[in-house]
Amino acid sequence: MSHANPSTPVRSSRRTFLRATAATVAAGAVGRPSVARAAETLAIAGGRKAVTFPEKAHSDACRWPRFGDAEKKFVSEILDLSASTCYRELPLFEKEWREYHRIPYCKSHMNGTSALTSMFFAMDFPPGTEIMVPTYTFFGTILPMRFFGYVPIFIDINPKTATMDVEHMKKQLTSKTKAVIPMHSWGLPCDMDAICDFAKEHGLMVCEDAAHAHGAKFQGKPTGTIGEMSIFSFQATKPLPILEGGMGMYQKREHFERASVFGHYEDPPKLPDDSPYKKYVGTGLGLKLRMHPLSAALGRVQLRELDKRNALIAAQVRRLNDRITQLPGVSEPYCRKDVQRVYYSSNLIFLDEAKAGFSRAALIKALKAEGVRASAGDYPCQHKYTVYSEAKWWHHPPNVPESLPGSEEVNRRAINLALFTAEAPELVEQYAAAFEKVWAHRTELAKL
Repeated sequence: MSHANPSTPVRSSRRTFLRATAATVAAGAVGRPSVARAAETLAIAGGRKAVTFPEKAHSDACRWPRFGDAEKKFVSEILDLSASTCYRELPLFEKEWREYHRIPYCKSHMNGTSALTSMFFAMDFPPGTEIMVPTYTFFGTILPMRFFGYVPIFIDINPKTATMDVEHMKKQLTSKTKAVIPMHSWGLPCDMDAICDFAKEHGLMVCEDAAHAHGAKFQGKPTGTIGEMSIFSFQATKPLPILEGGMGMYQKREHFERASVFGHYEDPPKLPDDSPYKKYVGTGLGLKLRMHPLSAALGRVQLRELDKRNALIAAQVRRLNDRITQLPGVSEPYCRKDVQRVYYSSNLIFLDEAKAGFSRAALIKALKAEGVRASAGDYPCQHKYTVYSEAKWWHHPPNVPESLPGSEEVNRRAINLALFTAEAPELVEQYAAAFEKVWAHRTELAKL
């Protein structure tokens, strides 16, 4: 998507724009904003904004989810089906999801948290089992385990990646530890080779929380296919959005059957005769966690475009980040060369205030004045919440750490930038120009 700058009297040709962009990139390649940037007055001081992209077009470039005519047509067709026929969408979505991931078993759920709850049930560990989980995650990764008598071991994150810190994990192993749940933060896969090696050495089950990482790959393998079990969330902000929904994936039949019968009373008749869960026909094992058929229909359409949309978003992140990370103090989560990441919710960057020469608060204030959509990138640290400090909710009290420095460092340094979900090269250029303009006035910002 491309839009003219409304303050420019004559629209530049595409060739002129590309020449200008290339020149600006070359000027910024060594990390020093050009003299022209220094001559501009910061918007926060009354100068002209760097981002002059039309507001409506700006919003559309960042819009998510993006449902088009294909989704609307498909959902409309489902509404015309009979009550029983519309549920065909669930097994069809599950089949297409299995084929996309090349995994033997999967089960759709009403949301990611219900998929996690089913996964905990499928583990079938004795009460008192301890499970390693990142503190830097949504509560759904942890809290459902208490219904089965499991207890969390809080693991820190690597401040360079915002994913599970393998070295800290190694120090937290106990005699009661049975599993580890790496969470692929913001679409960046964890160091799954090191995690799986450690787990194999100590007999731990690896279960992935891939709620942020639809379509990401680690050493060529899709996230969610590396551990014994995994979950995805399809909530409206996720890389594959269907408003609400979740998916569990399983390498082993026993886990699949146990997780399915826990929340899907309609599944026992479908199981093989030798299944220990076939006898629960008519009841299942207590809950109804079925995905809505309209969500499944949306999922089928969205899955067809997942790789293409991920690539489009990643390409625009690269155009911006390759340029702004040349500026002193700006970095992004480290991504290994054997990893193909995706982007969930925002373009997360880090600010080293000492190298930049000014505070995160001052930067966000200046960027927002320039028209950049930016905010502090704080994310919940679960170990700080009250529920984990009250023994009455747990088989035995979790060991709640006083401090997890990696998580604190990320929350101190992180900044969320808008994620461009439609082609908008001029907007990317203006964001980069805004950063360079701000860095050209570092001395002024240091006083804020």
